[in-house]
Amino acid sequence: MKFRNALIVFVFFLYGIYSSGAQIAPVISCSDFKPLIGSWQGTLTYLDYTSKKPYTMPANMDIEQIAGGNDFLFKHIYPDEPKANSVDTFSISKNGTVLDESTVISKKILDNGNTQIITEILGIDGNDKKPALIKRTYTFGGDVFTIRKDVRFVGQTEYINRHEYSYKIKKS
Repeated sequence: MKFRNALIVFVFFLYGIYSSGAQIAPVISCSDFKPLIGSWQGTLTYLDYTSKKPYTMPANMDIEQIAGGNDFLFKHIYPDEPKANSVDTFSISKNGTVLDESTVISKKILDNGNTQIITEILGIDGNDKKPALIKRTYTFGGDVFTIRKDVRFVGQTEYINRHEYSYKIKKS
């Protein structure tokens, strides 16, 4: 009898959450990112905080999954500035709600069939190293892939587009 009563209370609890408009956190997995494995060619456009103007440069990326885990290597390659080349490890949490230390706030399939994943994290940005909410939007499908970083400084209401990588799959 106690189990039945507990089950009824639990069902009403879940119904209350669902009917109140609360949403279950979006979940991502390695399978979402497997289509990105390979070589990408494109550009990086970033906002130069000093001049307040956007600057575009060539940028390539090689993506591979680290065997046996939820980690991917994102190898950034800058043909005109090889000293800036770098490697990032993107980790997906075991429960699929965190990507590279940022909380997944949205995952959806867009009208054009592309996948869009949005993450947020509180961090520091800008020349003045001010606290900000940092939002990253990953959009990909077929032969296109973009990563957009938007920043909203504490006390501000508008986001600033900090940078955007825009890639197409590299043809062999």
